[in-house]
Amino acid sequence: MLSKIEGIVLKTRPYGEANKIVILMTEEAGKIAVMARGAKKPSSRLAGVSQPFTHGHFLVQKGKGMGTLQQGEAISSMRHIQQDILITAYASYIVEIVDRLVENDQPQPGVYHMLLQALQAIEEAYDPQAIALFVQWKMLPFTGVQPTLSHCAGCSAVDGEFAFSFSQGGFLCHRCFHLDPYIIRLTPKQLKLIRMFYFTPIDQIGKLDLKKDTKRFIENIVSTIYEEQSGMRFKSKAFITQLERTPLMMKQSPETDEN
Repeated sequence: MLSKIEGIVLKTRPYGEANKIVILMTEEAGKIAVMARGAKKPSSRLAGVSQPFTHGHFLVQKGKGMGTLQQGEAISSMRHIQQDILITAYASYIVEIVDRLVENDQPQPGVYHMLLQALQAIEEAYDPQAIALFVQWKMLPFTGVQPTLSHCAGCSAVDGEFAFSFSQGGFLCHRCFHLDPYIIRLTPKQLKLIRMFYFTPIDQIGKLDLKKDTKRFIENIVSTIYEEQSGMRFKSKAFITQLERTPLMMKQSPETDEN
């Protein structure tokens, strides 16, 4: 049976001398694997459309086992993403998070649209580090962790000074600081940003100009949740850390003022 589906190429891996197995994230079918025969050959009509990050329409022959990619038409090849190594690394990080956390053949239209919005934002030259933060926070529930961010995890208060508590699983107000001796105090700006990353759809946010230290602070919190509470570490995140420590990248990362 032939099916036309819209999807995003998460990753590929070689299969034999000329073929690729292509992992697609789709709205209707969820994450699926398809065989792209001959796609490793530069002359193949499947070579271009089977590149990572490609958003397109795909014609898939379904049968027993893995489907076969018959043809594809790119809606966007996300060329801007692939022109800069650091931007590519952040896009790869986003894709790896989705790939690791979404089960095969389980429709997740919300995740599909979030991924598409994230890649489109990076393609349109939005800050890739900020976009990655959106994805990190929004995908947390798929790890089994649902942090309490709308109110105090201790007393449910919504006012006062707040801090983040790993042991209490979210925000604590100043009345409940005694519950955790290792709280991370938050400024009102940091509190607002974390809530925005977790609750607000990516396409409802304009371009963010955030200081590198602010992004690093918030990223350290969410990365600790992934690593310590979910046991998840990402290869692409390690690569980003390595890249950002190179002298050339450090020179290209000026501080920007927060709005």
